[in-house]
Amino acid sequence: MMLSPDQAEADLSWTQSDPETMLNGLKSAGCASDEPAEGEERAKCKAEQPLSREEKRRRRRATAKYRSAHATRERIRVEAFNVAFAELRKLLPTLPPDKKLSKIEILRLAICYISYLNHVLDV
Repeated sequence: MMLSPDQAEADLSWTQSDPETMLNGLKSAGCASDEPAEGEERAKCKAEQPLSREEKRRRRRATAKYRSAHATRERIRVEAFNVAFAELRKLLPTLPPDKKLSKIEILRLAICYISYLNHVLDV
């Protein structure tokens, strides 16, 4: 970035570590003011400050299209997860056979049943 002859080194806000000083430097450059700025000046200011990778990711995730696609993927994942538990549930003997079991109960019962089957094979 080229400095104008009248711009002193003290005006370089990106060399300051204090957030207040940085904000004041941006305001003096016209990048962050409380009053609405002109369209061209605002676009020019944003173009001078490239977005970080995290900021780009955050903005992309904020779009309705991204959220909708993410929700769809999550629904498909949860549905597959539930189908897998239902299949495992069908293989486990319980009394009564149609008793509703939680996922943790299904997993614990599966562990016990596998141990029992191993014991039967060993005898």
